[in-house]
Amino acid sequence: MKKRQVVMVRRDASASDNNNNNNNNNVVKYGECLKNHAANSGGYAVDGCREFMASAAEGTTGALTCAACGCHRNFHRRKELAAPSR
Repeated sequence: MKKRQVVMVRRDASASDNNNNNNNNNVVKYGECLKNHAANSGGYAVDGCREFMASAAEGTTGALTCAACGCHRNFHRRKELAAPSR
């Protein structure tokens, strides 16, 4: 049986509030899918999905699944764009 090491990190509440305020200035967009569908056979093949499109409304579990390729949002390239100035 393998031993597992668990690392827990505590963060100060005020520090996390400051980080959340800084992240609100950026708009996040997810680009092409980077999932390697041939990883089990030792190869490299991507499906060609060019942009993440949520398969359901925001706030549901389907919002994290791509309607085009069926992959989780984490497999898509994350792009942070500067928010338009007001």
